[in-house]
Amino acid sequence: MNNLVFYILGVLGIIYFAILFKNKRNSKKRKSRSFMEGKKRHHK
Repeated sequence: MNNLVFYILGVLGIIYFAILFKNKRNSKKRKSRSFMEGKKRHHK
């Protein structure tokens, strides 16, 4: 049962860092709010 707490904290930490890393990469590309529209256009 004690291990469960550590697993949850570990997963949350990984997710947190993944989001931070993504945001850093996107902020370089972004510079404007239209980056979401650009992503949608890329998929077509």
